[in-house]
Amino acid sequence: MKSIKEEINLENKKILLRLDLNVPLLGDKITDTTRIDKILPTLNFLISQNAKIIIISHVGRPKGKVVNDLSLRPICKDLEMKLSQNIKLLSKDIKEIVSNDLFQNDDERIIMLENIRFYPEEEKNNQSFAKKLSTLGDIYVNDAFSCSHRAHASIHEITNFLPSFSGLQLDLEINALKKITSEIKKPITCIIGGSKVSTKINIIKNLIPRFDNIIIVGGMANNIIKYMGNNIGKSLQEENSDLIIKEIFSLSETENCKLIYPQDIVVGKDLNGKPQIKELNDISSDEMILDIGPKTINMISNIIDESNTILWNGPAGYFENPSFANGSIKIAKKIIENNKSNKIFSVAGGGDTVSLLNNLNAINDFNFISTAGGAFLEYLEGKELPGIKALN
Repeated sequence: MKSIKEEINLENKKILLRLDLNVPLLGDKITDTTRIDKILPTLNFLISQNAKIIIISHVGRPKGKVVNDLSLRPICKDLEMKLSQNIKLLSKDIKEIVSNDLFQNDDERIIMLENIRFYPEEEKNNQSFAKKLSTLGDIYVNDAFSCSHRAHASIHEITNFLPSFSGLQLDLEINALKKITSEIKKPITCIIGGSKVSTKINIIKNLIPRFDNIIIVGGMANNIIKYMGNNIGKSLQEENSDLIIKEIFSLSETENCKLIYPQDIVVGKDLNGKPQIKELNDISSDEMILDIGPKTINMISNIIDESNTILWNGPAGYFENPSFANGSIKIAKKIIENNKSNKIFSVAGGGDTVSLLNNLNAINDFNFISTAGGAFLEYLEGKELPGIKALN
């Protein structure tokens, strides 16, 4: 995989730049700009090289139809402001655009194509659509790691028609993930949350042979607490997960990886209930497990202190309610404390984890924060991502 930083002459070259600008919108207001902020270095680099930039991106799931509420217009305006550059949003049908129609004015340096998922051919990885798209530029750059687990036309097929490179953000993402999967500095710990064990089983199985500690928190831990013979009341749980949990315990024992789960918990009668610290054998039938308790927080803090590398994916409890956010906040603060004293290399990923760190203004206090959901998890599973394979 060759980075765009390695290309010597980009002067006046037309760069087809695939970004992931799929940010949450409330009407025409962007509620979280993390994904936009992360790709600014690539755009600034291309601007400094005097390249002509054609941005390709999507927002939402329009399913191959034009949906006005899923226009890239608000994102275009946000980028204009952040880059102090005029950006022309081109709503014209891509199939009717000719390369010579672009950049006719000298002051035009950045063009944004309208939502690429307005075209059904995009998600079908259509060859002729990718070929048509490629005629608009001289060079293709993928800076959308979070879309690279999709074999879509503007991610995968397009690389067959143009010299293709990775962007700066994609380079950072791959390098950070390599550090926790290939170039490991041990001891290495994974803190993993989420509601279902079945959705994370392949990740856990892939990481157990490489990691020293895997700490399971959140809804997934409820299944383990129940498996160990405890009542979990009305807590979130996954049916028929015993065989998966048995397999995880067996593999962790074989591979000498410590599997850690909560030793005490915080319960409430409902999501807005009053928090109460409880031992695992003391949960009532009308209670829900919504956070980890102080003994568990101390145990996790000690493990973080003993680790050189940390991967965190998934909060420790129902952090949307401050009454049940203590476990997640304490984990974040302990990682940040060790990060600031250069004791660990820290990577966090997943929508809820990023949202929590945004709330704490802690996005810049980790070595790397991944905004990729599916691609991040599939990489950790050891899968080959179509977008990365295409660049290779």
